[in-house]
This record gives sequence, structure tokens and C-alpha cells, in this order.
Amino acid sequence: MKNAPWLLGMAMCVTTSIALAQSAPADDNVSNANADNAQLAEKLSNPVASLISVPLQFNYDSGIGPDQDGHKNSVNIQPVIPVQINDDWNMISRTILPVVSQSDTSPGSGSQHGIGDITQSFFFSPRAVGANGWIWGVGPVLSLPTASDPLLGSKKWGAGPTAILLRQAGGWTYGVLVNQIWSFASVSGNYSNRPPVSVMFLQPFAAFTSSTAWTYSANFESSYDWHLHQATAPLNLSISKLTRIGRQPISFAGGVRYWLASNDNGPHGWGYRFTVTLLFPQ
Repeated sequence: MKNAPWLLGMAMCVTTSIALAQSAPADDNVSNANADNAQLAEKLSNPVASLISVPLQFNYDSGIGPDQDGHKNSVNIQPVIPVQINDDWNMISRTILPVVSQSDTSPGSGSQHGIGDITQSFFFSPRAVGANGWIWGVGPVLSLPTASDPLLGSKKWGAGPTAILLRQAGGWTYGVLVNQIWSFASVSGNYSNRPPVSVMFLQPFAAFTSSTAWTYSANFESSYDWHLHQATAPLNLSISKLTRIGRQPISFAGGVRYWLASNDNGPHGWGYRFTVTLLFPQ
């Protein structure tokens, strides 16, 4: 398996990071610390929690392009910043800034390195949990044409609605995130002939957090292109551990995904993910 060294390195990195972070001697406050970590880990599973976090998500995909010989590495910088509007409402800002390195994703395309388009979401969510424990948020989502290379982005301005609905109980978190983006303008230059963007993103998710702050997660990051009539649907499986380095809460996660459906130029087969998340409880 040609990716075995890479997988072994990722596993060693996760194991070493967790071991170093947990190497401090145990004391009388261990049980309280575990409870605090588990509570933070469960909040981290809630995309609209009142918790500042900065995930750095490393991704690898292969089998890209008509000949399925392309590959892509990306680091998604994804700060989440909640803002209290008043006693009843929060506004949660979620940003995704991809830093990409890819090769042979289409015939004759060569290699590209740089940043992709930014996806910026704003969720307006009640501060109080709803009936039967349901949590929700709605707001706008924007696609900003920040790509440093034409092959790393759409060169289109886009916008649309986004919404999330989830429930947390007994260590479980489950729900669905959805958004729809339509393009409304092109970047100045020779990009007006590019096809319009109309893409729906649908992410059902489920996670279980243990009393020792381990979280086991599964989700689909599926999308559907209404113009091309093509869908992508990777199944993501991951394991994460929330711990502390000094007083700093930090989460380490590793996982795999399998592309159950992909478009003609998309990834195929297996992909891999490793995430480091810094948390800043309010």
C-alpha cells in the first residue's frame, strides 16, 4: 500500500502528541480534569457551541481526474468565533480557508500550490437549548473568490443560506448541516465564461464522546452540483482525544474517508485526515 508510510507517520504523530500531553503526574484533580475535558470535547462536536476554536485540518486525497492519477494535499484553517448578540442570541462565525497543493487533477494541468476560495458562514442561534434538547442555527454563507490560482477556485462570488439542526444527549451528538451557494458575479478578467455555481452541501453527522474525552465521529460531507448534475459523497470516520498541554485545551484527531460517490474530476477511493484543534473556552 503506497500510502502506508504516510499513515504510519500520522498514527505515530497522534500517539506521540497525546502521550506527551498526558505525561504530567496524576493528582487529586484528575477526575475533575477528565470531566472538564469531556465537557469541552462534547462542545467541540457542536458547530454552534459558545466556544472559540481554531481547527487545523490536514487532508489527503488521490485518484483525482479522468485518469485517476492526480492527488491533493490541503490544510483547512477553520476558526470558529461565537459572538453574543444579546441575552437570547449568539452569532457564530465559521471560516474555512484552504491551503492547497495538488498535481495532475486534470489532463495537462500540472501542479498548483496556494490558497483556495474561502467559505464564510454566519449562524444565528438561540443561546438557550430548545425543546427536547434540540439546537439550531440559521444564517448566510458566502463563497469568496480568494484562490491564488484559477485551478484552485471558481473565480466566482457566491452566496446563499445555511442552517444546522442537532441534538446532544448522553454523550451523543447528532444532526445535519446544510447550505446552498449560488454564484452572482465573476472576478474581473477572463473568467466571465466560466459556468455559474449552484452547489448544495449536506452533512449529516454523529459523534459519541466518552467520559475520558475520546470522541468517535462519522459524517458525510456530500455535495450536489445542480448544473453538472453530479454528486460527491465521502464517508468520514475519525477518532479524537481532547487533552491539555499545560492549561491549553487541545484536540488531536485522525481518520479516514472513502468516496462513495465522486464526479468525473473528483477524488476516488480512500482519503485521510488529521486535525489539531486549539480551544479557547469563554
